[in-house]
Amino acid sequence: MHLVIDGYGGDIGKMWDEDLVRDFLYQYPDALGMTRITEPKVLRYDAPKSEDSGVSGFVIIAESHISIHTFPRKDYINIDIFSCRPFDHDRALKDVRDLFGLGEVKTWLLERGLEWLDERQGLAEAQQQRTAIEAGGPGHHRA
Repeated sequence: MHLVIDGYGGDIGKMWDEDLVRDFLYQYPDALGMTRITEPKVLRYDAPKSEDSGVSGFVIIAESHISIHTFPRKDYINIDIFSCRPFDHDRALKDVRDLFGLGEVKTWLLERGLEWLDERQGLAEAQQQRTAIEAGGPGHHRA
């Protein structure tokens, strides 16, 4: 599962708070039953265009990763929680909304990669999709 969150209307002070982001990335994998395997990496970025500045953080978990990118001057944050195991995505969304005080969110829940019992099935499906795209099949578009 890959939960993608675009958040708006949040607490600007929290979006600038490197310690808050670090603590979240350090503690939250446990809350979702995931296994943190690295220390979180959190950086403040002061961009040439001030509205692009913010805080970014990333933690690798045994199941994949969690990342956060804040853009306080744009009143925007994006968060990815990606795990090869199912997790309570409704809880994760609520927790993130509460933590950053988000007024609005746009979300996507993607099922990726490991839903097959046999990885060759996934490869075969990807090859079929490529063939359909090359043939110009319905519903398929070239990127």
